[in-house]
Amino acid sequence: MIFPLLALPLAAEKSMGGLRSPNERLHVVFDLNAAGEPGYSVTLDGKPVLQSSKLGLVRDDADFTTGLKLLSCGKVEPIRDQYEVLTAKRRVNTYAANRQVIHLTAAGGQPMDIIFQVSDDGFAFRYFFPEDEKSAGVRRLSEERSSFHFLPGTKVWLQPMSVAKTGWKRTNPSYEEYYQKGIDAGTPSTLGAGWIYPALFRSGDVWLLVSEGSLPRNYCGTRLRHESPNGEYCVGYPNPREVFAGGPCNPESKLPWLTPWRLVVVGDLRTIAESTLGVDLADKSVAPGFVPHPGKASWSWPLLGDSQTVYAVQKAFVDYATDMKWRYCLIDAEWDRQIGYEKMKELADYARSKNVALLLWYNSNGDWNDAPQTPRHRLLTHESRVEEFTRLKAMGIAGLKIDFFGGDGQSMIAYYHDILEDALPFGFMINFHGTTLPRGWQRTYPNLMTMEAIKGLEFITFEQKNADEEPTHASMLPFTRNVFDPMDFTPMVLDRINSRIQRRTTSAFELALSVVFTSGIQHYAEIPAGMAKAPDYVAEFLKGVPEIWDDIRFIDGFPGKLVVLARRGGGRWYVAGINGEKETKTLTLDLSRLDGCGSRGTLIADGDGGNLSFRKEMVMLGADKKLQVTLPANGGFVLSLE
Repeated sequence: MIFPLLALPLAAEKSMGGLRSPNERLHVVFDLNAAGEPGYSVTLDGKPVLQSSKLGLVRDDADFTTGLKLLSCGKVEPIRDQYEVLTAKRRVNTYAANRQVIHLTAAGGQPMDIIFQVSDDGFAFRYFFPEDEKSAGVRRLSEERSSFHFLPGTKVWLQPMSVAKTGWKRTNPSYEEYYQKGIDAGTPSTLGAGWIYPALFRSGDVWLLVSEGSLPRNYCGTRLRHESPNGEYCVGYPNPREVFAGGPCNPESKLPWLTPWRLVVVGDLRTIAESTLGVDLADKSVAPGFVPHPGKASWSWPLLGDSQTVYAVQKAFVDYATDMKWRYCLIDAEWDRQIGYEKMKELADYARSKNVALLLWYNSNGDWNDAPQTPRHRLLTHESRVEEFTRLKAMGIAGLKIDFFGGDGQSMIAYYHDILEDALPFGFMINFHGTTLPRGWQRTYPNLMTMEAIKGLEFITFEQKNADEEPTHASMLPFTRNVFDPMDFTPMVLDRINSRIQRRTTSAFELALSVVFTSGIQHYAEIPAGMAKAPDYVAEFLKGVPEIWDDIRFIDGFPGKLVVLARRGGGRWYVAGINGEKETKTLTLDLSRLDGCGSRGTLIADGDGGNLSFRKEMVMLGADKKLQVTLPANGGFVLSLE
């Protein structure tokens, strides 16, 4: 039996279509079969993009996956929202969708609603248990049956979830694996623990990006399960070991209870790269009056390591930030032992005199891993956080980088919320490292500047094989990890990594990452000695790269092979491209969609003199706003337009 997502009399339902996007191209149909099993299917321009897929959850007192009865289909309602986020790829965003609620009951009479929203760039659904049972205790979920059933022949670009309690000092999972690129849908995950979000799929000419949004403290972070028979990917819960201080892993809550969104962007690669659906669906700001301060940061740790977290070196990096006109200087692990609180206040005072603010590293962990770096164990309770935050505020510290979280269990997700909420009154900018995916939290908590959740540049400093992977890996991220959420990749080494590691990208590729990647605070890995070797015009470019992006346009690219993006900020357009492959590419860039851009620009690209070789030239766009550029193997470019 098909129940279209429309508020129509029952007699008319079978002959009508389902819930459509505002432009009517995307069409989602809900169905309830003879066994009372809920499901849905999706078409784009009348062609299937998702086959019949499952819906429902299993609760401790009711099974909402079978034996359901339809009570009613609610009225179709238009949804429109406009909001501002300073840490996203687009500052001001408008979300328009059509919404409908399906009201169901389980065999025992317990109610459950399924909420659907369909926008021009995708669709989303979530579950709501409307009963008010606050006095009846806590309800628990053992399984979520939601699935995404792809068409035969679908190809996928997915990152495997790492196994809990593996890796260095038992610090997994932290979303730090390489993507499997262009494999067949249905291929089991390489590590047996599932696949992370966002997950990218291609079915014919249609691209789909699956993710999760609006993750509250009373739900766990999920992933796609390890097995996906016949290309049907189901939502999976975390490993039971991914918890905070012995707290719950699977979801539990009193009623009423609203689950996170399951969301899918649907369209072409331009739709994927420009979508903000994961932020559109995030919870609104809990502190609308809070004004965050995005910026760029100097940082010694990637190339100099723990031993150089000492006063003299960090003072030099404050001076470096001053020279580069960057807002922040990040001081990493062991500062409490190698500098100390008293000297850190002295350094903060010095930095303030130079118009630079300090960020300090913290270890989040309790007993969930063995990472030894300090300071640690100081953020585990509300009382200890307030005590530490009070001390830091008096010292003049601007924010914290907090590392080594323990997975996606509900109690660990609540720990993130607790830290962000406690940091707000102190005005601290927060960066989470060794972490889960943000899932739109930067909208909910305006003090969340960025999160890692990626195999970033630090891994390149560890092993040559990671340096070998960087070109294709970096070329994946604007289509996956960095689509919705700020990403602390810590990019850009223009000179050299270290004596053991040979960089595989060109210097212009590295420079382009300053524009290609989105992060509320962009922590640059290059150190003063390397920057001093670059041409003056490169340093001037990095001084001028905007801290806040007003808009984005996808120009060209393919996951793992090529990315060309245009971003608008500071009153001009910046175009940047990176070549993820070992072959020269000559591109004709169509820049006609860059509203208000001038015809003159400055191009910085690869020179022919080896490492740290750049060339700068002035370019003129013709009436058609097209420009031809050549990218060498693993090369890049940046273009700023007047």
